[in-house]
Amino acid sequence: MTTVTLADIQAARTRLGDDIYHSPCPYSLSLSRLTGAEIYCKLDHLQHTGSFKERGARNKLLLLTPEEKERGVICASAGNHALGLSYHGQLLGVKVTVVMPKWAPLVKVSNCRANEAEIILHGESYDQAKKHALELSASTGKTYIPGFDDPAIIAGAGTMGLEILEDVPDVDAVIIPVGGGGLVAGAGLAIKAIKPSVRVIAVETENAPTFKASLDAGRVVRIDTRPTLADGLAIAEIGKLPFEIARKVIDELVMVDEEQVARAILRLMEHEKLVVEGAGAVPLAAVMRRPHGLEGKKVVLCLCGGNIDVTVIGRIIERGMAADGRLCRIVASIDDRPGGLVRLLNVIAAAGASVKEVEHDRHFGPADIAKVTVRVVMETRDAQHVAEVHEAIRQAGIGV
Repeated sequence: MTTVTLADIQAARTRLGDDIYHSPCPYSLSLSRLTGAEIYCKLDHLQHTGSFKERGARNKLLLLTPEEKERGVICASAGNHALGLSYHGQLLGVKVTVVMPKWAPLVKVSNCRANEAEIILHGESYDQAKKHALELSASTGKTYIPGFDDPAIIAGAGTMGLEILEDVPDVDAVIIPVGGGGLVAGAGLAIKAIKPSVRVIAVETENAPTFKASLDAGRVVRIDTRPTLADGLAIAEIGKLPFEIARKVIDELVMVDEEQVARAILRLMEHEKLVVEGAGAVPLAAVMRRPHGLEGKKVVLCLCGGNIDVTVIGRIIERGMAADGRLCRIVASIDDRPGGLVRLLNVIAAAGASVKEVEHDRHFGPADIAKVTVRVVMETRDAQHVAEVHEAIRQAGIGV
C-alpha cells in the first residue's frame, strides 16, 4: 500500500501554489463564549466550489502524465468531489466525466456541467454509480480518481493542516470531520508531523459511524448508513489508506447526533453569519459537547464544506430551533365549543410564547366527542421556557 508523508503534503502545497485559496482561520469570540474554549474557524467552505475537495482534486490532476491528461479522467460522486474535480479539470484542460446516481441534486448536476464535465446519471446508489465509473475507466482508458482513497488526494487535503499551523501556530487541538477519511488523514498527518503536541480530534455522526466501526474492528469494515444532516459524511466504507493513516494520528473520536448537527448549523448562522453544510458543521457540534480537556484551549474547527441545499435550510433551522427548545409543539384536548381555543391561546400568550401554527383535528380526536384535538407550534426561549408553558397549560386544566 502506498503511503503519504509530510514531504508529500509539503510538495502538494508547493504544487498547488496560489491556485488553491488559503482560507482564513479567524478567532470567534461568540463561539468561544458558547463552548468555553478559544475557538478559531478554518473557513474552507469558502473555496471556489464550496469545499476542501479542491485541494486533493487539483493535486491529483497535476500529477497525471501527459498521456493520462489526454485520455481524461472519470469519477463517481454526487457532491463536492465532482465539483472540485470538474472545476480544476476545466482550468487545467483535462476532460472530466462524472458518474452520478440518478437522484443526484439538480444544482450539482448543473454546476458540474457548467464546468464542462460530461455527466452520466447511472444507478440508484453511489455504489452503483462507482461500479459503472470503474467499468467505463477500464473500457475507455480514462483515469479513475477516487474521492479520498488515493495518496495524491490525501496529500492535497493535508495542505489544510499546514495552513492551520501557519495561521494558529500555538493551536492546542484541531477538530476534523470524517467521511471517507481523506481530510482527517492528510490534515491530521501534517499537524502531528510538525507539532505532535496538538490534539487531533475526529468527529462523525451516529447515523454514519464509518470510522468508529472500523476502529472497533481493527480493520476497514462496511456499514449501513442512515440518513443524516451531514450527508457528506454518509460513506459506507472509509478508505483503506485514510484509515491506516488516521488511526495513527488521531487522539480521540467524538460522535454527534442529528440534533447536535442541526444546532451547530444554526449556531454558525446566528453567531458567525456562516452558511455551512452539515458535514462542515460537525466540528462545532463536537466541541459543543464539551470534550474533556478543551476548556480554555485554542481549538481550530475545520469548516470544510458549505454546499448545503437551499431548499432544506429552512427545515434544518427549524429542527435546530426545536432541539434548542426555541420551537415547541403541543397537542392539547380542548372543549369543542366557542371560546375553547381562545382559552388555550390566552394561556400560551400569558406564558410568553409566540404561536406560529394552529391545527384542529376533529376526525381523529379524543373519545369524548365534546372535545377536539388541537396542535399548536410556538416559539419559545429555551427548554426551561417550554417546561413553563407546559406547566401553565396543565395548571389551566387543559389536557396535553
